Amino acid sequence: MNHEEVFVEYRPLLFTIAYEILGSAADAEDVLQDSYLRWRDVDHAEVANPRGYLVRTVTRQALNQLRTARRRREDYVGAWLPEPIRTQGDASEDAVLAESVSIAMLLVLETLSPHERAVFVLHEVFGYPYRDIADMVGKTDTTVRQIAHRAREHVQARRARFHPNTPTASDVVDRFLAAAQTGDVQGLMDMMAPDVVQIADGGGKVTAARRPIHGPAQVAQFVAAIARRDVPDPRIEIATYNALPALLFYAADDLDYVVIFEIADNLVRGLYAVRNPDKLRAATVVHRLTRGKDS
Repeated sequence: MNHEEVFVEYRPLLFTIAYEILGSAADAEDVLQDSYLRWRDVDHAEVANPRGYLVRTVTRQALNQLRTARRRREDYVGAWLPEPIRTQGDASEDAVLAESVSIAMLLVLETLSPHERAVFVLHEVFGYPYRDIADMVGKTDTTVRQIAHRAREHVQARRARFHPNTPTASDVVDRFLAAAQTGDVQGLMDMMAPDVVQIADGGGKVTAARRPIHGPAQVAQFVAAIARRDVPDPRIEIATYNALPALLFYAADDLDYVVIFEIADNLVRGLYAVRNPDKLRAATVVHRLTRGKDS
């Protein structure tokens, strides 16, 4: 294979790693573009392990990008959510992968330092040994083990039990949408867990709740009000985002909202509504995610 074919073969794995480190599909694509240019210019005869070389390159570029992104997020207006990505059904079938790209987990990863995040993702999700990760992030084996220990403790203290996407979850979304469209506030409340939370991300560029909304009554009233908004040629699509069920709300031909559902025991526990137009530009592109186990 030539250099381009090799990169294409590993692209799903490289994108998945970059996205989990960054929480942004746009930033992940930038990292892959820069990594491809570096790969194109290297003497491939001297690269004994192309996959290892590419993963190391993408990891280092993602770490550099994450430091820049963190500075941007310090001035972010309102709640920040990861950029949603449209995923294929097979992403939901890998429980480890599905949890790792869930909005809830990505928000937990956001609280880690850049090196903690990269080490956690590479070891816990992708199964790389510490000695390989040490080479990827430019640290000693001992230091990487210490970073991994801190990151694991931090994540375990904050992660909620993950509930994968199921056929019944789609039924909950259907009934939720019907109740929202008819203004059935009580019906919406009946489908929500007592600790339900709704988080919206408008980035200060469009109207969106700037603080999380908690509790069935408050969330139901907010959802019903949003569903009754007067928009031109409204259209709603059911899809899968971040390996979870989601609704896409269109105004005319423009994607207005992506709402991702976190469902447990047939009750809605979390609603993550992304409306920032910068995060919706490529939101309909389907991404193949993989941990590389079949490569």
